[in-house]
Amino acid sequence: MTGARTMLSLAKDYLSERRALGFKLRMEGHYITAFALFADQHGHRGPLTNGIVLNWVRGQAKQASPFSWARRLEVLRPFARYLTRLDPDTEFPQTAIFGRSHRRLAPHIYSEQEVCDLIAAASRLAPKGGLRPATYATLFGLIAATGLRRSEALDLHCGDVDLAGAVLTVRNTKFRKSRHVPIHATVVAALRRYLEVRARHGALSKDSPLFLSSTGGFIAKRRINKVFQKLRTDLGWIARGGHGEVRIHDLRHTFICRRVQLWHEHDADIDNAMAALSTYVGHAKISDTYWYLTGVPELMAVSGKRFELFAANVGGGHHV
Repeated sequence: MTGARTMLSLAKDYLSERRALGFKLRMEGHYITAFALFADQHGHRGPLTNGIVLNWVRGQAKQASPFSWARRLEVLRPFARYLTRLDPDTEFPQTAIFGRSHRRLAPHIYSEQEVCDLIAAASRLAPKGGLRPATYATLFGLIAATGLRRSEALDLHCGDVDLAGAVLTVRNTKFRKSRHVPIHATVVAALRRYLEVRARHGALSKDSPLFLSSTGGFIAKRRINKVFQKLRTDLGWIARGGHGEVRIHDLRHTFICRRVQLWHEHDADIDNAMAALSTYVGHAKISDTYWYLTGVPELMAVSGKRFELFAANVGGGHHV
């Protein structure tokens, strides 16, 4: 059934179908389109074959490593399932022939001083006393204090902020879900101060951006990244963890880790607490929250000490 059609036309149909269901498929769409162009340019016709898939996976990846090959193979797999519906002769490697396709690097965990330094540096941005320094100082502080994703903070509207109720409404997040995020009294006070400055530069209507760009709209991701890179360089930070540089997203990781550390220190019911935290930060799976217990050295140390106490108590019990 697929013999008379180009791979690119099939890829376009697949991506259109998935996006109509609400999937953005930005990175996936880029790779699937690249594969389809590769297949067509190499004269491939007929059902998908293992050969053309593996030629693209191993021949086009800039990083010639099994991990990068495995990742590309995983991205293509849903497209292959779609093609199987059209042609039962579709082939696709069914086993993890290149090993794992996912790995999570340990994040940089900010010290309290680093967070304070970042906010102070942002508040010194030009123009002095203007909206720009107030915006970035509040934006970075909010992410650090709530664990919001960068995109979630940038997409906040004025109507999403309920200072009286001390809650933010985060809409249409990474997984197309919305949630309420309670905020601390200090965060309420910081947002109130920011809104006083923000009101001098544009309407605070329900649908207006909370964090206003210089052009009067929402701040673009590339803009906040550029500002952060400058501040990071000026502060002279050296990344701790598996990434080459300190990232904005590490503020979210830091929020999660500090919260779990506090619960460990106060002997909280970790299972119930982790379930609440997973909901608070908008994780799709609670396993994503539990990863921090094994993927972050600071929490590994805490967990190790708790296990030592548990093992000692159990061992002592056996000798009674």
